[in-house]
Formats: sequence, C-alpha cells, structure tokens
Amino acid sequence: MRIPIYQIDAFTDKQFKGNPAAVCPLTEWVTEELMQNIAAENNLSETAFFVKKDNEYELRWFTPKTEVDLCGHATLASAFVVLNYLDKKKEKIIFNTRSGRLEVSKKDKLLSMIFPSREGKKTEIPEALIKGLGKKPKEAYKSRDYMAVFETEEEVKNLSLNIDELVKLDGLGVIATAKGNKVDFVSRFFAPKEGIDEDPVTGSAHCTLVPYWTKIFGKSKFTALQLSQRGGRLFCVDLGDRVEISGEAISYLNGYINV
Repeated sequence: MRIPIYQIDAFTDKQFKGNPAAVCPLTEWVTEELMQNIAAENNLSETAFFVKKDNEYELRWFTPKTEVDLCGHATLASAFVVLNYLDKKKEKIIFNTRSGRLEVSKKDKLLSMIFPSREGKKTEIPEALIKGLGKKPKEAYKSRDYMAVFETEEEVKNLSLNIDELVKLDGLGVIATAKGNKVDFVSRFFAPKEGIDEDPVTGSAHCTLVPYWTKIFGKSKFTALQLSQRGGRLFCVDLGDRVEISGEAISYLNGYINV
C-alpha cells in the first residue's frame, strides 16, 4: 500500500520554524494500529489522517504514542494540504473530528480555524506542577490541560523543567503562559504523557489561553507567540463558545509511505 505523506511547518512562513506535522490523505480508513505505527515512525508531535466524505473531511490526529481529541497545528497543516495540493479551488474546509465539526478558511496568507473554547477552572496549584516547571506560578487553571500563569515572559522562557514530575499530573498537558513583551501573551506547552516533552506550537492550547486572556485584557483579539526553540506566531479571536486561531504554513516535503 502506498500512502501519500506531506510534512508541513505550521504557524510559520519559514521552513524549520513553527510546528512540523505529517499529513496523510487516505481514500478510505486504514486500521488504527497502522495509523499509530505510522505516527510513531514519523516521530513528529502529530500525524494527521483524513478521508474525504462528500464535500467534507473526516480527520484524526495521532502523537507517537496515542490518538488525541484535538490538534491545532496538524489541522492547519491538513487544511494547507487540501487547499494547496488536492483542491485549490476551495476557500473553506469542514473537518469532522472527535471534537466535532472544525471549520478552516483561507484569508490571504492566513489559514483561520474555528475551534471549541475550553476555558479553564481555577484550581489549587499541584506540587507536581511546581516541581515540574521549576517555579511556582501565580495561578493555575484546569481544562483538558493544566495552565500555569506567570508574571513575565522571562519566567516562561527560563523554566527549569522536570519531566518526571509533569507526567504525574492528571491532565493531557501543561501550558505555561504570561503577558508578552512584544505580543499580547506568550506560552509554552508540554505533553510528556503523549510522547511530547515540549511542543513547538500548540493551537489547541489556545482554546484555553484565549478565554483567560480575554478576561485579563478585556478584549477579544490577540497576537500570541509560543516560546519554543522553533517558535510560532498565532492570531486569535475570542468568539464566545468558540475560538478563531489563525496562522501561516509552509511545505517541507511530500512523498509516499510504503506499508
């Protein structure tokens, strides 16, 4: 079997920046075991698989270890593949996923995704969160992930990680965030339980970040920066029960998997 594969750098306009995702368009679904093996072999934070159904697409995401319910950068990368390689006439795509219907539209150079909002609830700060980040945040919130809020961008940038402590937490991942120096807010994201010690750029984390910063700033439009080594820029809008997350993408490779 030959399966097409694309590798796309998401939330950037430069190769070797942003977050790389593998995208595998399928004509019909293959086994879950095969998709998981492909994701493990790719060894990227996410590999996306989709199947076209009528005028929409069914979409699934896999880390090297497991399937996840929502992934921003691999959705952006999947939309980039459809709009630039498979159906160049389209301006909007609907993906049907475990998190419901996700809409992605093309706006000049940006791809804009509409995702469900995941506002965190304020929580006591777990000891494993403090030890795992090497510093006590001023606040902590919990949605799908833990979100640790710090005073400054420098604190987020200079965290001293202990991955063994972070895996003790009961959330999927950990978001660290603070007000930005040159953007509205910055973040980092860690998901060692899913085989991702640090994710370069995490669209889905902004489903929790945006409603928090909306309350802090009293506005709904933001420019955000993820402070990973590769880095990535996101443009976000709070839509109430939904969040618009936009960014650019660029192709790195395309070819075939032989399985």
